[in-house]
Parts: sequence; C-alpha cells; structure tokens
Amino acid sequence: MPQVQGVMGPIECEDLGFTLMHEHILIANWSMRQAYADWVDLDEVIAFASAEAKSAAERGVRTIVDLTPINIGRDIHVIREVAARSGLQFIAATGLYWHEDPWLVGWEPEQVVDWLARDIEDGIQGTDSKAGIIKCATDHPGVTEMNKKLLQVAARLQRRTGVPISTHTLAENRSGLAQIEVFEEEGVDLSRVVIGHCGDSDDLDYLGEILEHGCFIGMDRFGLEMILPTAKRVATIAELCRSGYAGQMVLSHDACCHIDFYPDQGMRALVPLWNFRHIPDDVLPALRKAGVSEEDVQTMTVGNPRRVLEKKGSRP
Repeated sequence: MPQVQGVMGPIECEDLGFTLMHEHILIANWSMRQAYADWVDLDEVIAFASAEAKSAAERGVRTIVDLTPINIGRDIHVIREVAARSGLQFIAATGLYWHEDPWLVGWEPEQVVDWLARDIEDGIQGTDSKAGIIKCATDHPGVTEMNKKLLQVAARLQRRTGVPISTHTLAENRSGLAQIEVFEEEGVDLSRVVIGHCGDSDDLDYLGEILEHGCFIGMDRFGLEMILPTAKRVATIAELCRSGYAGQMVLSHDACCHIDFYPDQGMRALVPLWNFRHIPDDVLPALRKAGVSEEDVQTMTVGNPRRVLEKKGSRP
C-alpha cells in the first residue's frame, strides 16, 4: 500500500484520515536561538503544542502537516516530541521560506537541491524522520530573481524525489499564478502542488484561474479573521464546491503554536480562533449549513490530502 513519510516513520496513506494540510508547531529564528538559550521556552512550546494536538485528535483529526521550512526554524526534535506526546500523526517539510538569505546568492538551484534532498532521502537533523512534503514561498516582493531560484529548487526537488509541493503565497499580488508559471517552466506535475493561502481571497476569478491549471488550493488560514472573516471563507468554499471544485481544495489554519515574528505570544489573544480546533468545531458545521455536502466535506478533509500525499511524481 502507498505510504507517506511521517516524523515517527512511514504512514499508510489509507490511515491518514482527517488531515490538516498547513500548520506549524514552532517558528523561531535559529540564529537567535543559538545566541540566546532562553529565546524559546521549548518545554512550554512542547506542552502547549501537545495539548493543542490532543484537542484536535479528540475532534477527529488524525494527521497534521507541519509546513515549517528550514530557514524560519523547523526543529524536527520538537515536532517528534509533540507527535509522541499527542499520539497524532505529523508530517514534516523540507524547503526554504521566501526571505532572501545572503548565502543563497552564490548557489545554483541544483546545488541547493542536493542538500535538501537529504531531508527526504536520509532524514532531518540527524534523525530517521524524513520529509514528506516540500515547502516554498512567495510574498509581497513577488517572484524576484532570488525567489524564482527558490521556486526552481522546490520544483527540481519535487521532480527528483516525487514528493509534493505546498506553497505560501500572498493573495493580494496574485502570486499563486506567478508560482504556477515557474512550476510549468520546470515541468512540475501540477496535480502534485498545493497553492497555499488561497483562502485569504474571495476573488473567484483568481481562484478559478489557479484551479484550471489542475493544482490544489489551500483554504488554509481559518482563524485569521483580520485577513478574511470565516464567513467569507466559508462562502467562497461553498461556491467553489457548487462549481465542482471540491476535489481540488484542502483545509487548514496555518496556525502556529509558537511564532517569534512578534515580541510576545499575544497572537493567541488577538486571534483566538487561530488553532487546530477551529475547523472541526466551527468551520465544518458552517460549511454544512452553507450547503456543502458531507461527501464534499470528506473529500476536502480526507480524500484530497491523501491524493496530494500519496501520489508520486515521475522522476526525470
């Protein structure tokens, strides 16, 4: 039977179940962690994240994809500990965020691919936990020369290893379409790609244009009400389901149990719904009330994640 690499070992794809496709346990700058031992209270992070994961499991979630890329703090030891304490299945990512790190300037895409492939083929950070998905990102600068290089790295890594790609985008600059353009140039099978943060937009023309390329879209920031309220996110998904696109959407929150982009963890108070429970507690009932069928709910939460994760791309 097909398997996907989980942080505690291979997972039978038929056992993935209800899967949240875009979440984060820990985002924290590695340089600051190395310079200051108390930059992150790992005991607190692990305890909080484990409780959050257990709460999700109690609501029927079986698998969480942690899409934290290397250069904003992916720590496989933390993810493994949360998986062990919570009993939830976790899948980790390899890949790089959109920040234009100086060291990348002098490297060719294939040279970076050679390094990242180790995460998929050998294991992450000296463990036997292998990455089951590739993360890449485009943000407010758009597809700059450097960002194109990072997208090429993800594309070539996908073609080499067969592992799917999931992205970060900014809906307001329609960067999902710009990512697709690069992936098409690189010969990526777009049915292996999730264009992320599409749920931040209710522009059906933009979303439809992405979907027509055959990729999946991540309706994956539930709980960030200041970007787009849940009611509008639900209405957009319901309309896309009526248009026959349920088979190309996955759901998630992009929630972070700890994120150092802000000087304290006040985000928990600012966005109280930004957690692993909001979709099972609030979003799925709202989708059903909006007319989304149970079949489509199961497709988006169980069937589509399995399709993304289990299918292997052709190797060159």
